[in-house]
Amino acid sequence: MPVPYLAQGQEIEIFRHAWKSRLPLMVKGPTGCGKTRFIQHMAETLDRPMVTVACNEDTSATDLLGRHLLVDGDTRWVDGPVTRAVRTGALLYLDEIAEARADAIVVIHSLSDHRRELFLDRTGETLKAPDDFMLIVSYNPGYQRSMREMKPSTRQRFVSLAFDYPSEESEVRIVTGETGVDAKTATRLVRVARKVRALHALSLLESASTRLLVSAGKLIAAGVPPRQACLAAIAEPLSDEPETLAALRQVIELTI
Repeated sequence: MPVPYLAQGQEIEIFRHAWKSRLPLMVKGPTGCGKTRFIQHMAETLDRPMVTVACNEDTSATDLLGRHLLVDGDTRWVDGPVTRAVRTGALLYLDEIAEARADAIVVIHSLSDHRRELFLDRTGETLKAPDDFMLIVSYNPGYQRSMREMKPSTRQRFVSLAFDYPSEESEVRIVTGETGVDAKTATRLVRVARKVRALHALSLLESASTRLLVSAGKLIAAGVPPRQACLAAIAEPLSDEPETLAALRQVIELTI
């Protein structure tokens, strides 16, 4: 069975149509709101292999395409994840694409337009993506405002799905389903997150995500006291600033 995923809108239908139409897809939204879980769910639903690359500031074109390596005394070409995904007709998921170096982003341009081709200059090959291949990237607009922005020339190559944190009811269902805690406990965890998300004065780079709530729920299910679990799984990952942590601790103590 596919990994569990609770749809929030028409994202499943749009993904299916994009895949059938051989269109690349961008999923955008805050950290921990379910973007990667959604992609995993769709890969398993469509029975397609999935190749994931966690992009960062050091991710280069060579990292994506491949390189010549010395193997048993011989120099051999070894495919990178993008090349491997194209050859096998996999779903290629480039997580946090804006973090990658410019030369890495340019590599995917020919895969994200009508050509659907990948050129390997080191080997002289031009690979045509099979019909089952799909390019998917994720992007965190809120985080990137303080770091890197995606160029319009890249953004406009993709069909885009906007993700956000689930509704309160849905988030409670997710936490109970993922952790096994009761609905009352899950509701309190979700209320902690919603209060933290409303604390704009704290200027958190990222807010309390559904992922953090699941972590807190798992600690509680394992026997950790609820307040201690929230401090370890929600407050501490969000900030190192003493004043901010004190404010987060107060929210937890008033809610849990």
